[in-house]
Amino acid sequence: MKPGQRLSVCVLLVLCVTWSVNGGNILVWYTDGSHWINMKPVLETLIDRGHRVTVLVPSTSLYMKTSEPSRFGYEPFNVSVSMETMEEFQKDFFHFSMYEMDHMSYLQIYIKFMDIMKTNQQHGLKYLDGVLKSESIMKKLKEGYYELLLADPVFPGSDLVAEILGIPLVFSLRFSLASHWERYCGQLPAPPSFVPGAMSKLTDKMDFSERLWNLLFYALQDVVLNHIFWKDLDKYYTEVKGTPTSACEMMGKADIWLMRTYWDFDFPRPFLPNFKFVGGIHCRPAKPLPEDMEEFVQSSGDAGIVVFSLGSLIKNITTEKGNMIAAALAQIPQKVLWRYSGEKPATLGANTRIYEWIPQNDLLGHPKTRAFITHGGTNGIYEAIYHGVPMVGIPMFGDQPDNMVHITAKGAAITLHLNFMKTEDLRDAVNTVINDKSYKEKTMWLSSIHHDRPMSPRDEAVFWIEFTMRNKGAKHLRVQAHELTWYQYHSLDVLAFLLTIVLLLVLLFIKTCSFCFRRCCGRKGKTKRKAE
Repeated sequence: MKPGQRLSVCVLLVLCVTWSVNGGNILVWYTDGSHWINMKPVLETLIDRGHRVTVLVPSTSLYMKTSEPSRFGYEPFNVSVSMETMEEFQKDFFHFSMYEMDHMSYLQIYIKFMDIMKTNQQHGLKYLDGVLKSESIMKKLKEGYYELLLADPVFPGSDLVAEILGIPLVFSLRFSLASHWERYCGQLPAPPSFVPGAMSKLTDKMDFSERLWNLLFYALQDVVLNHIFWKDLDKYYTEVKGTPTSACEMMGKADIWLMRTYWDFDFPRPFLPNFKFVGGIHCRPAKPLPEDMEEFVQSSGDAGIVVFSLGSLIKNITTEKGNMIAAALAQIPQKVLWRYSGEKPATLGANTRIYEWIPQNDLLGHPKTRAFITHGGTNGIYEAIYHGVPMVGIPMFGDQPDNMVHITAKGAAITLHLNFMKTEDLRDAVNTVINDKSYKEKTMWLSSIHHDRPMSPRDEAVFWIEFTMRNKGAKHLRVQAHELTWYQYHSLDVLAFLLTIVLLLVLLFIKTCSFCFRRCCGRKGKTKRKAE
């Protein structure tokens, strides 16, 4: 080897060693579904920047697989919930959300939803048992010398483990039910007059009745979650710590909240220094399609293609719905690529191809894509915004109806309802978002907002994670509101004091006037009696 080559190799080795030394040691809380899909790009970027990433993975998981090749390390742990139990729970939840809810009264929906929440809470605590009540797992975590815990709080307990390990905590989430975690625990301001509750299906432009409903919606959800969610979690946390512990207060100790939304999609609202809005962290430029798929796309000619996906969790729908949808797609001039693993519909047109999996992001970024039929998941909506593709939404469950309210209000989509739409409704909606240029213009406007940022959302998320590690936390960004009682937060004690002062002044004024009146009247009476 020549001297110059030796020098170059030495420099590279030094740089590699330095990079490795400067890298942090990050622990990642377990999650699943679309939450895991959204988390992975951030972890991969952290690894690219020299950090060591270890992911806690439960023995029962729908998407997190330790057998799959990965660039980050796994720390598996056992849970007492079987895969069959989780699949059955998911199946029941989907059936309720997709087919039952639209035909139930508000009371029936409430009772069923509370039952689902209780079951989900029980599962979450069993998962947490697998970490906290395992001496071997906790020993490994304590000996891992982690510098930060990154978590999606959809599974509880990350805040408790972060405190036990004595490390900073960074949350990554879309939102919680009615924005409860953010408002109630994170102290994020949410005036009900113009900040619609998550899943309320309201926009920021509300009339009196909508503002009334939004206020009641916030209050109702707070009461319900205090009774259902926090009650059991507070008891669990208290048992672990040995002293009365508020799980919500523990959650509020998080250093940074990475909110997976942005002002291209969300409505403007107040926010705090430790809340960072990083919607679209999973989005990326389109890659070339597989050869056979590209050939089908190109065969569409000037008409272009429509991409259709109901997400990674919905793998099947009823035969009746499948035939209705296929008949609608057969009547549009575009070629359709439909992600669907159910029974092949009898009405499937020659212009439609069914795939068990599609490269959704790459298809949405293809120049021949004209529209996206989506279930309204945040990941898919952001990919459509990123690439400027107008949407037709068929929301199913969870945050999806609310997501479609947002994107429809911004003029980039039309929303349909699975249980009430007909063949002509879907056909007309697709034709409208393609042929009415306003939908494309609005989507391109949102896309320009999405891209016009100081740094990409993924880089921003990584920056704040590294910022928290460099500064051993970010408690200086937490507002003092965390230390106030509810009446102090709303200045009710100050108002009571001022009201007392005003009442005392009014009382003093009345007493003074009364005294003066008696004195004056008394003197006149005495003068009159003397004159007589």
